Amino acid sequence: MATYTVNDAAVAAVRERIDRRQYVLDSDWGQVQPDAEAQNAYLERHSWEDYASWHLGLTEGANEGTKARYAFVCGDLRRVHRSGLIACVYRAAEWRHKKVELAAHELLQHLDAVAGIG
Repeated sequence: MATYTVNDAAVAAVRERIDRRQYVLDSDWGQVQPDAEAQNAYLERHSWEDYASWHLGLTEGANEGTKARYAFVCGDLRRVHRSGLIACVYRAAEWRHKKVELAAHELLQHLDAVAGIG
């Protein structure tokens, strides 16, 4: 099983996006999560650093500048999705990646606070 570290730069970028209210509260993550085509199109117009800023996990041992390096995407590459953060919490918990799970959970709580969900 792959192991992951928390992508601290992405956590900060996602928090900033939430603070700027660049989020979606209600979405079907299965329908809006970026597929390979959307990711490739994004990479044609953006840097790997920009791409990385949407992924809460870094795959240990994977090469920089490859999609395999980045895991736990939480937005559609334009806005953070609450359903995406929930998916990150769930997937990280399911596979026992505790630090990624906690980072995603903290961001979910922050989004809820900013959005007035209480």
